[in-house]
Amino acid sequence: MTTADDGSDGTDRPSRSGRRPGQSGAREAILAAARTRFADVGLDKTSVRAIASDAGVDPALVHHYFGTKQQLFAAVVELPVDPEATLRIIESAPLDRLGENIIRAVSAVWDSPAGPGVVAVVRSILTGGDNPALAKKFLLEVVLERVRQRIATLDDDGRTRVALVASQMIGVLVARKIVGVEPLASMPATELVAAVGPTLQRYLTGDIGPIQNPDPQGGQRIRGDAAARSLHDFDDVARP
Repeated sequence: MTTADDGSDGTDRPSRSGRRPGQSGAREAILAAARTRFADVGLDKTSVRAIASDAGVDPALVHHYFGTKQQLFAAVVELPVDPEATLRIIESAPLDRLGENIIRAVSAVWDSPAGPGVVAVVRSILTGGDNPALAKKFLLEVVLERVRQRIATLDDDGRTRVALVASQMIGVLVARKIVGVEPLASMPATELVAAVGPTLQRYLTGDIGPIQNPDPQGGQRIRGDAAARSLHDFDDVARP
């Protein structure tokens, strides 16, 4: 994913005058501005410069406090871990072993001291708690997009495939950490990887049936869009 960091994202927002290069409250102002921007237009159409302008700070201060734009997004969603560490593990895996590496890396986070915080974020998506829309945007625009870019081909943009992977991972997380379905809940990580990894690999690179070709004009695949929309909407059906 690339985005021009020119401060323009297609929305008309008045910029605040003056700069707050480091005084108290700047970090909170950045988070508030980023939360609004990300919720309104998503990751790609939000620039660090626009967030800084809304917060009344210098763009360098955004990087100082949060690092990359993706890391700022993670801070807004209140993830208890830096997703970059897990994504780097996944991205370094051979393509033919991507499935097992995804479940191994992600389940290691679930089982770590940060696990309860991750579960809390997933609960917010499922139940419509704090910032569920932002949590879903992070899943779709950061996590799944990075995986999709690895598997995309000219004939298959990978959107249906990563949606299937997401459905599997969410199901495993809910069964293992929220509902406590046995023996899955107490299954050793090595057994979980051996059981779930091949399924994820088939979704990513194997035969999943016919997938509609991309629009010749460059539009998105119908089935891929439907799968992506289903992730945006799945909390509606889960919500009591």
